[in-house]
Amino acid sequence: QVQLAESGGGLVQAGGSLRLSCAASGRTFSSYAMGWFRQAPGKEREFVARIFWSGESTYYADSVKGRFTISRDSAKNTVYLQMSSLKPGDTAVYYCAAKRFVTGPTLYLKEYDYWGQGTQVTVSS
Repeated sequence: QVQLAESGGGLVQAGGSLRLSCAASGRTFSSYAMGWFRQAPGKEREFVARIFWSGESTYYADSVKGRFTISRDSAKNTVYLQMSSLKPGDTAVYYCAAKRFVTGPTLYLKEYDYWGQGTQVTVSS
C-alpha cells in the first residue's frame, strides 16, 4: 500500500520561501513519476511540477517555472518542492501524487494513482 505524507506547509509573506516534503512508503518507486499539484479555494486542482524518480527529469507549470524546484532524495524516499518568490496567488492546498509509470504526459490528475492528504500553503501580501 503506497502512502504519501506531505509536510512543510505554513504561512509566509509574499516574496518568502517554503520547502514542502513528501515522504513516500510502501513500494519501490524507481519506475514512478512523482508530482505536486495544488488546489486554491473555489478552483480546480492543478498541476505544479513533476519528477521522474529514476532519472530526475523535471517539468513545471508555467506559473511556477523559475520560482519552484522539484527534487527527490532516493535514500530518504522523499520528494521536495522548494518554493521561492512566493506570491499570494500561490496560496493553496498542495498535494503530492505518485504515478506508477512515466508514460504519458504526467501532467493530469487522472494519470496519478496515489495521493497524499495535502498541506496548506498561505502567502500573505
